[in-house]
Amino acid sequence: MPATLEIITSDSLPVQHGFFTRKGGASSGIFAGLNCGTGSSDIAEVVAINRSRVAEAMDVPLEHLVGVHQVHSADAYHVTGPTTDRPKADAMVTATPGIALSILTADCQPVLFADPKAGVIGAAHAGWRGSVDGVLEATIDAMEALGAHRKDMTAVIGPCISQRAYEVGPEFFETFTNEDRENARFFANGEGDRMLFDLPAFGLFRLREAGIGQAEWTRHCTYHDSDRFYSYRRTTHAKEADYGRLISVIRL
Repeated sequence: MPATLEIITSDSLPVQHGFFTRKGGASSGIFAGLNCGTGSSDIAEVVAINRSRVAEAMDVPLEHLVGVHQVHSADAYHVTGPTTDRPKADAMVTATPGIALSILTADCQPVLFADPKAGVIGAAHAGWRGSVDGVLEATIDAMEALGAHRKDMTAVIGPCISQRAYEVGPEFFETFTNEDRENARFFANGEGDRMLFDLPAFGLFRLREAGIGQAEWTRHCTYHDSDRFYSYRRTTHAKEADYGRLISVIRL
């Protein structure tokens, strides 16, 4: 493993996993670092080098590093073995040893799940839309279909945008409060009619309401740490042409 890779882990997840930062990659310019986004305008061969470094760090062949074509859905995909297929979904589950489930993010929540007793893992891409629509609950349900038990599950939310950086408008607030008036607790007042949304707090709430054994956030903000993380919102504010994608991985 290249010594320069930086991998954030949680003691709560008793299986091999990592929330990779942007450090230690081969990309340059606005993508500088470990950009693993095949959908970015970065040089494809360089992204492939980055992904190979991640696979090496996770002790799996590159073809065992599995991902999905993320579309902000609530769909979970059952991975049974190595595949280069990337179905449209935003979560994956597996009970197959040696398969590494990977999620790409740049402000949205990467959420890694494990039930070590049952030997089942999951990974979800949970932006605000996916979180509202139930992608976290869908991941839990899909893991249970493979024999896991939610009381034995741990879920860890990795680096994502924090409340102080997530400014939204009235329509966004109404989307959440129309769903449940209690959701107002995840918003703080900003300037004028702007509000500040707490995405990881909402994610933790949904996970705990679903009844899983343990849920936590690593407490890293993608927006405010440009040396370590890519951020879609920071890129938009800087009027840059594109942005890198962070990768988060879990394997049995």
